[in-house]
Amino acid sequence: MSTPDYGQQPHGQQPYGQQPHPQQSFGQQPYGQQPYGQPQYGPAYGPPPGYGYGYGAPVAPLADWLPRAGAYLIDGLVGGVPFVLGYGIFIADVISRSDNTYPDDGPRPYAAIIFVVGILVSIGLGLWNRVFRQGKTGQSVGKTVLHLRLVDSRTAQPIGAGKAFLREFLSGLFNNACFLNLLWPLWDDQKQTWHDKVMNTYVVRT
Repeated sequence: MSTPDYGQQPHGQQPYGQQPHPQQSFGQQPYGQQPYGQPQYGPAYGPPPGYGYGYGAPVAPLADWLPRAGAYLIDGLVGGVPFVLGYGIFIADVISRSDNTYPDDGPRPYAAIIFVVGILVSIGLGLWNRVFRQGKTGQSVGKTVLHLRLVDSRTAQPIGAGKAFLREFLSGLFNNACFLNLLWPLWDDQKQTWHDKVMNTYVVRT
């Protein structure tokens, strides 16, 4: 009759304190490893940058109406100054010649040229500021001064020149159709204008 060896473990049991080998427990995953087919969480699987709580909610705080209105006015000055100067010169020339008899009561050629150049420069500045600059960086001159940024609601990134141009077109269309478009951020939960909603954009504080 043999005496039991107290240092041996019964057959099939692991020594005390030793973890079973992964291959010995079918269907069990090693500690820290996600089971097959379940999503793995981490930087590669996290939500897109700019998301907060809820779909499309930006991390940065939404811009209030007053700073947005101020940025809009600043951008209007940037694009409108050449037009105003050209128009002023044109009108001043017309008034100075109003006492003359026809055909000498019209504007001089230089005044007409300055007026046309002023229009073209204003259009060019508006496209550079509100379309190309804002589309690439998210900030027009006015938004830069007042620390605002235009972003896509899905990615929180600048929207690009093409989308910025379409947004400006819709802005002009809605503003001319109904002035409430300009005031809509005052009571909207997402502080968006109509063209923001159509283009899925936010204006946020930086």
